[in-house]
Amino acid sequence: MTQPNEVNKTIDKVTTKRMALYSGRTHPALAEEVAQHLNVQLGEANIVEFANGELRPRFGESIRGGDVFIMQTHCSFGGRSINDSIMEQLIMIDTAYRASAKRVTAVCPFYGYARQDRKAEGREPITARMIADMFKAAGSKRMVSIDLHSGQIQGFFEGPVDHLTAIPVLEEYVRKNAREGLVIVSPDAGRVKVAERFAQHLTDMSADVAFVNKRRPKNTTNIAEAKEVIGEVEGRLCILADDMIDTGGTICSAADLLYARGAKEVWAMATHGVLSGPAIERLDKSRISRVILTNTLPLAPEKRIAKIEILSVAKILADALSAVFEDTSVSELFGGENQS
Repeated sequence: MTQPNEVNKTIDKVTTKRMALYSGRTHPALAEEVAQHLNVQLGEANIVEFANGELRPRFGESIRGGDVFIMQTHCSFGGRSINDSIMEQLIMIDTAYRASAKRVTAVCPFYGYARQDRKAEGREPITARMIADMFKAAGSKRMVSIDLHSGQIQGFFEGPVDHLTAIPVLEEYVRKNAREGLVIVSPDAGRVKVAERFAQHLTDMSADVAFVNKRRPKNTTNIAEAKEVIGEVEGRLCILADDMIDTGGTICSAADLLYARGAKEVWAMATHGVLSGPAIERLDKSRISRVILTNTLPLAPEKRIAKIEILSVAKILADALSAVFEDTSVSELFGGENQS
């Protein structure tokens, strides 16, 4: 019973924001580097794999009310498939959701199945959309990725998507290692806008743009035929810029065509080094003098040939995660150029 002289009191609760970063087993080295930039400790996921292949993570500390980031790049590595990588991340997201995290963000440096973003022929799936739906169903409220194969994937996820770009680190490399009068070459017409944006950053180096007109034979995969170069490349350093290098067929055939049209030197530059099947052998035997990739994907020791150079995107990821955590603008980090 309240006494007449009793003063009603209210309790003011100050909410302390907490960031937690966890990594799957596909590429923990990148997560460790991101954690160092953020000055946080990478959390212990304590993933147990049972005899039948089922997984059970159990986070080593309370994440109740925390802002949780689950990082996993989607690829085959260490005896596990790309599907294993995705499933592992989904289970970790579900774990964080059920542990009462305030917000769970899926961090996918390389987003799997990104090339299946539309129906090119009848009776095909749109798997990129399905993956986004699975992340949402698992409990993720937000997604972060780097250089998606197509910008429309941002609309597949029912929630905010922070689409980052590796152009800043690639541009820095070009400035340190290339000479003026270079040409940024898109290996196909679909990536011309990206090449143009890249070249705009290098206008002080008199960078031009060209692209390779190629053809994909119907009902084939991982096969592309370079047909012609649109743009002036004779006697110049040509940098083939793409979002990924998978089997290497497109890049290597484009390089051969550039040399046939008089290019003095050819580099290949991509954000994601998928490097499937014959890719390493093709790149090693090709006339491409440098292959510049980022560390969105792990590179096995047996694939580390002399012409491959790896740049880190850890600082880009760390800055973006910090902005998400602090509820500040991510696009401002890239001057808005990450939106398409």
